[in-house]
Amino acid sequence: MKKKIVTLLLFCTTFHFLFSQEEFVLPQAKHITSFPFVLLNGGIIIIKAKIDAIPDSLNFVLDTGSGGISLDSSTTAEFKIPTKHSDRTIRGIAGLKQVDFAYQHSLKLPGLTIDNLDFHINDYELLTSVYGIKIDGIIGFSFIRKYVVYIDYDNYKIEVYNPGSIKYPRGGYLMSPQFSTLPMQNFIVKDEIPVLTKLIFDTGAGLCALFSQDFITDNALISKKRKLYPTQAEGLGGKKLMNTTVIKEVVIGPYKFKKVPVYIFSDEYNVTNYPFLGGLIGNDLLRRFNVILNYPEQKIYLKPNSHFADAFDYSYTGLGIYLINDVVTVIDIIPGSPGDKAGFKKNDIIFSIDNKISKNIQAFKTTIQNVGKKTKVVVLRNGKPISLILQTQNILK
Repeated sequence: MKKKIVTLLLFCTTFHFLFSQEEFVLPQAKHITSFPFVLLNGGIIIIKAKIDAIPDSLNFVLDTGSGGISLDSSTTAEFKIPTKHSDRTIRGIAGLKQVDFAYQHSLKLPGLTIDNLDFHINDYELLTSVYGIKIDGIIGFSFIRKYVVYIDYDNYKIEVYNPGSIKYPRGGYLMSPQFSTLPMQNFIVKDEIPVLTKLIFDTGAGLCALFSQDFITDNALISKKRKLYPTQAEGLGGKKLMNTTVIKEVVIGPYKFKKVPVYIFSDEYNVTNYPFLGGLIGNDLLRRFNVILNYPEQKIYLKPNSHFADAFDYSYTGLGIYLINDVVTVIDIIPGSPGDKAGFKKNDIIFSIDNKISKNIQAFKTTIQNVGKKTKVVVLRNGKPISLILQTQNILK
């Protein structure tokens, strides 16, 4: 009998030890609101919001690559939003710029108002002409840091929660980026050799990945036999000449993407603080996941969505096309590019594409992404129609 009693006591003691742990947990995050968004070429997210009591809905880019929140200079002028000079400077791939501020304003999203925001002022005329819709501002860290933000690319919807405990859905990958005002995460990129590097997680970049030339050179990442295609991109400070090519693999946690189109630029303004950063991962790659931005807990959660296996854009034309005065206009032509060989000239106005008359720059860019296809383009040059045949090149070849 004594032996049985001792055994029972030992069991009870062990049982008590296993279940005596205590843990403080955050209250569960509560849903605040949800609203739709529009996805532009390259994965750019456009959401509608209002400022103060202004009745007009404005177009904002949701951008994890922005360390604040901003308004377009023409938007502030149109609505007579007062601004003040500052000594603050912002930095982008194409330059440095001292910016003014509009202090203590409210951002009104459907079902949510955020007060006491300080907007820096920038000129987004170039972005407006690139995407063909008015870009009134960029929503970045100043908003995202306050909430848990779920980006659902399957349903083109954003859900906002207050900070708190979250049960992440199964089948995804939880990242713990390093934060300043921008999330920076380790990724593996591979071409000649695999390289581990820290990259900015940037939903405001309409590309798959962008690397500094210093990072590429110092790590001998890309084969010398790999062909580089000269092109340009648009960013803070204007246009930036760079190269585009393909690398064998980009690894995000357990997920591998093969033959990824990337851009390589000379980082004159030290945006990447190399060797601290190698560049950025953009939203043409990130849009393949539904994303939970949990900045209060310094976490980002990725789960593959229905776009995960979408084909990458390997098209190359060498044309800089912009919407100017409500017409799609050719402004830049890279010498020796398919656009140059097709006979495009600066200031040509795109009248029709494959016999379809259109002023929709998004539709034009989608059409010419069909690599290897010959596209009939009618342009107006000095008021006269001219028919051109554009054969989009494949950067995989």
